[in-house]
Amino acid sequence: MTDLVKVQFHVNGRPVKADVPTDLPLIDFLREELGLSGTRLCCGIGVCKACTVAARRVPTSQAQPMLACSTPVALLQGQSITTVEGTGSMEKPSAIQQAFLDHFAFQCGYCTPGFVMATEMLIERLRARPVRPDQLDAAIEDAVGQHVCRCTGYARYHQAIRAVVMAEKGLVTA
Repeated sequence: MTDLVKVQFHVNGRPVKADVPTDLPLIDFLREELGLSGTRLCCGIGVCKACTVAARRVPTSQAQPMLACSTPVALLQGQSITTVEGTGSMEKPSAIQQAFLDHFAFQCGYCTPGFVMATEMLIERLRARPVRPDQLDAAIEDAVGQHVCRCTGYARYHQAIRAVVMAEKGLVTA
């Protein structure tokens, strides 16, 4: 029998309280307990990054990437998690989601939630600390360069991310 632990944290701004097995992966909890199916399980070992969510250790901290396939829910005490469902909707996609659509950055869409979340965190970092135009490509590569896409390659994702960053004033300095 697996030991249970009590956890309290937030998902997409909503409080969550649960007794969970110490080894229950966040991806399973999101999908099975909360009905949030946007975060994808692909490789299951944290290599592909499709399961990336944004995590804040404290509410005022900058979001950091978290791999939902390999992070136990038991470790999330007091944290705030944002999934792709917390960024936009079918009726009103976020600027990032719309740019991915406009640039046809995906085909099957399996990896897209991880790219969306990584881009959300990149934009948050750029709001706090803008980069020069000559540094933007490196910043994009740092944010999504290890994400795996098997359908379209990476050029369209990169173009879409660049377009979103350039469209928002203040993310790139002159």
